[in-house]
Amino acid sequence: MHLPFEHTESYIFLLDMASFCFTFSIKLFKTEELHTNFVATTTFKNKNTNKYKPQDKQSNVVASATPIFKPLVEINRKPSPFIEERKVTTFLSILPPPSLTEVSARSLQYKSGFLGPARRRKPVDAGTRDGRDEAHGAMSYLVEILSSKVYDVAIESPLEHAAKLSERLGVQLWLKREDLQPVFSFKLRGAYSMMAKLTKKQLEKGVVCSSAGNHAQGVALAAKKLCCDAVIVMPMTTPEIKWKAVESLGATVVLFGESYDEAQTYAKQRAEDEGRIFVHPFDHPDVIAGQGTIGMEILRQMPDSLHAIFVPVGGGGLIAGIASYVKKVRPDVKVIGVEPFDANAMALSLHHGQRIVLDQVGRFADGVAVKAVGEETFRLCRELVDGVVLVSRDAICASIKDMFEENRSILEPAGALAIAGAEAYCKYYGLKGENIVAITSGANMNFDRLRLVSQFADVGRRCEAILVTFVPEKCGNFIQFCKLVFPMNIIEFRYRYDAKKEQAVILVSFAAIYELHKLLECMESANLQTLNLTENDLVKDHPQILVGGRSNVENEVLCRFIVPERPGAILKFLEVLSLHWNITLIHYRGQGESSANVLVGFQVAYSQMDEFKAMADSLGYNYKLETDNETNVILECNNVFMQFTIGFNCMARAILSKGGDDALHAFMWLPFTIFL
Repeated sequence: MHLPFEHTESYIFLLDMASFCFTFSIKLFKTEELHTNFVATTTFKNKNTNKYKPQDKQSNVVASATPIFKPLVEINRKPSPFIEERKVTTFLSILPPPSLTEVSARSLQYKSGFLGPARRRKPVDAGTRDGRDEAHGAMSYLVEILSSKVYDVAIESPLEHAAKLSERLGVQLWLKREDLQPVFSFKLRGAYSMMAKLTKKQLEKGVVCSSAGNHAQGVALAAKKLCCDAVIVMPMTTPEIKWKAVESLGATVVLFGESYDEAQTYAKQRAEDEGRIFVHPFDHPDVIAGQGTIGMEILRQMPDSLHAIFVPVGGGGLIAGIASYVKKVRPDVKVIGVEPFDANAMALSLHHGQRIVLDQVGRFADGVAVKAVGEETFRLCRELVDGVVLVSRDAICASIKDMFEENRSILEPAGALAIAGAEAYCKYYGLKGENIVAITSGANMNFDRLRLVSQFADVGRRCEAILVTFVPEKCGNFIQFCKLVFPMNIIEFRYRYDAKKEQAVILVSFAAIYELHKLLECMESANLQTLNLTENDLVKDHPQILVGGRSNVENEVLCRFIVPERPGAILKFLEVLSLHWNITLIHYRGQGESSANVLVGFQVAYSQMDEFKAMADSLGYNYKLETDNETNVILECNNVFMQFTIGFNCMARAILSKGGDDALHAFMWLPFTIFL
């Protein structure tokens, strides 16, 4: 089937059908607003009375500045065991601009394992609490932690010795297993700590919170325990498994917006309109004190010398609570935060000496993906926390695999963050023989994400290398290449011949990374040009483009977009950009969570680059120009077709992959090809 470039609507339709398996219909309306968010309303049917019971009514999200709501999407989901019928209607509204200084995550990037901005060494000052002039210093937190009622719903999680990891790192690594809590996350501690202090009248009016998953389950469980009505606002991109888990605890689920920030805006307005108490996920003294009980348990469970506690950092509630207790009782123990490189709001805030807001935030570790840390949490962290370690996505995946090999438990990315930080810190500073604790904060992992975790884990552990070699088409060259490579433990092998340039492009992934330097020297001595792409993010996210790549198109610009995994997300930017520029390449990579990676090629003249960037910026999606990426050397060597992915690879190619029996198996996939 051949589709010329000008038939934009046809291949946009094909792409959308290929990328998603929709169970609902979409009707898209044009709107003049540039900054939009979503609000959802839900109707339930009571199984016992067989009557419809309204649980969630439409409300004005923003004051008079809010335009008239316009319907955008209507979704009919299959009923859960608790609800016979669900109807979600979505609307548009305007979000207020952020008040904090906007900063790029890339503006502060230091080597993994390095301890970032240090704390200011002075006592914690008294702060304000929930808008009231109430002193809340370090001693107040200590008292609240010691008298906390969190054990009405939470367990004292075990502190387990990680024998295999300890042996590999040369330290004594202990894991604080918060993933074993009733909701598989530490979040129920803070939620219950705050809600247990509410008056009877406040509980009767109910509570509301915003969350992408773990905090929502904590609030729902606390509300069930306290016989309180709870409304949980979750982004539209929240996986079904997460909102169903919240729903099963008896809470009312409201789907709103594309991000946590948009969901929080609506939840706060809902609290004001209905007189409900807003349960903040991290920035409230009672929530912080609830999380601080983890620090109390660690010091009780670890009476011996302790070098450091590694804590995953999102909004800062967990680390602020732990530091408030630990620094008062054992000030010699370091409290170290861990953040992903692309979600480093706390590290940047400490670096600048004030709270900042990230212009873009990485969503892989969604449990810590916040644009701005809390006001109270920042105040505490600035005075108490010893610093922040940054780690990569690959290191997080490697730690998930480490945890599985240690005790057959599977952590979510944010749950494995502290392990990754502890390992990086020990390697960077050469730490040996010390006791260190890493908090495994959660295990609410989407099964679909395991494919990505498995792919990135060996790269993160530096057990896999990715090379691309250019082999001139001369007698004996290919055999010479195979003799160099195949004695190694090959994971993947791809070969593509370019008749125009009379050479072949070969991609090889192999497990013996410790032999990488030796292999590169052998390739050089054999006059085989080789690129080491092990650390190239574009290669990790879109490996299929490397062998069989670029068509001969002038002025091609490659962009990598991060788009929500929801209906119409790809259409949003394709409909806008394809009206002005030809599309030359598309590769969609779902991540099994709230976002997906899309690599898109556009034909953009040099004189139009400023216009192109401005239009791409206006879409509101994170993106990165990849035109100067070193993989372009590979793409330029091939004059082939575009590929679509519809559950399987549609590009004709041979792949050698390592099977479970350590044998090499050959696969040839030839379903169909779409030429654009």
